[in-house]
Amino acid sequence: MNKELFNDELFNRVLDKAKSVKKYQIGYPINEGFDLKEFYEWYDEHNLSDVFLNNVGDPNNEKSVNFGTLYVERKIIRTIAPIYGFDENEVWGLMTESGSDGNNHGIYYGRNYLESITKKKPILYVSSESHYSNKRLAELQQIEVKLIPTDELGKMIPEEFRKALDSTRPALVVFSMGTTFKGGIDDMQTIKKIVEEVNPPAAYYHVDAALFGGYLAFSDYSNEVNKKICGYDSISVSGHKFFGCDEPCGLFFTTKEIIDYQNPNNVPYLIGSVPTILCSRSAISPLKIYYTLKRYGVEGLRKQVKQMFENVVYLKNKLDEIGWPSWISCKESNIVFFKKIDDALMKKYFLARATDDRFGGELGHIVVMQGVTKEIIDEFIADIKENCLKG
Repeated sequence: MNKELFNDELFNRVLDKAKSVKKYQIGYPINEGFDLKEFYEWYDEHNLSDVFLNNVGDPNNEKSVNFGTLYVERKIIRTIAPIYGFDENEVWGLMTESGSDGNNHGIYYGRNYLESITKKKPILYVSSESHYSNKRLAELQQIEVKLIPTDELGKMIPEEFRKALDSTRPALVVFSMGTTFKGGIDDMQTIKKIVEEVNPPAAYYHVDAALFGGYLAFSDYSNEVNKKICGYDSISVSGHKFFGCDEPCGLFFTTKEIIDYQNPNNVPYLIGSVPTILCSRSAISPLKIYYTLKRYGVEGLRKQVKQMFENVVYLKNKLDEIGWPSWISCKESNIVFFKKIDDALMKKYFLARATDDRFGGELGHIVVMQGVTKEIIDEFIADIKENCLKG
């Protein structure tokens, strides 16, 4: 390696930043517990750093021209989709560039499906505390959107949804499986019952499960992301959150029936249709997710979730012990939010901020991922005691 080439201000700045944030970056849903060292050793050993790989086309089409790792992507879909309650012969899936990219597919496919069967433009319904991408994507796709007020724990209020639901137009409902700040989970079954009672021309249900969808599938609450039990039409899950990856990626699942209502967009030089929104997609992130699945297996991922939940309880108990106000939205959540601490500590631990007068004003939160250990929690609590509880 030409070390002189990398003796550069920007390269050095990246190194300093990366090393400083790894331990303390606990305010955002990042799995700092992942380790891709062996993957990169394999990658380097076989000189893949000078090979162009590009996943363009439909990974579900085995005849598609393959410039990359579509067959690996296909293996991931067939391995993980059943965990989310999809039948192998009916599922259509892909690896996305992010959870937001998955939401983009869900909203786009839902709109096309609803317009195809009703000849009417749908209305998008999503909670006011959902991830900001859903509102931006509605704007991008020029879909009318109605933001539904939430309760104090971040859940869509069913009666507010009922008031907003238009009986004359199709309903495209995006459920939040863990809102961004508080971790609120929308009540799918109650919302679906309201849709049945109001009876719009048709409905499509997409689940934005970016963070929670990853770990809940390997927990005692797996039924809450199971298509057979929940009855949703599509789901988006981040790959770089729970599963652990050093670049943004995600998973999206729907059914072949929904895909049948999309523009076939046949591309002769790729030998088949390309229903994906993006053309070129990463061929490397599927390799990393496949490596993770092989390395840990289902049982290994279950152990990680168990440890996460234990640490959620540990953090909440420690905050209670020192009398610092804190809350958890629901039993499935790995987010503990609390009264905002000293600004210097907010910065040290990279804590996200919010304001809610129902909880006394300014708030912070910790997302208990695999890298949030009891040791870092103890340091966090000690810092609060030293800097925020004096006098």
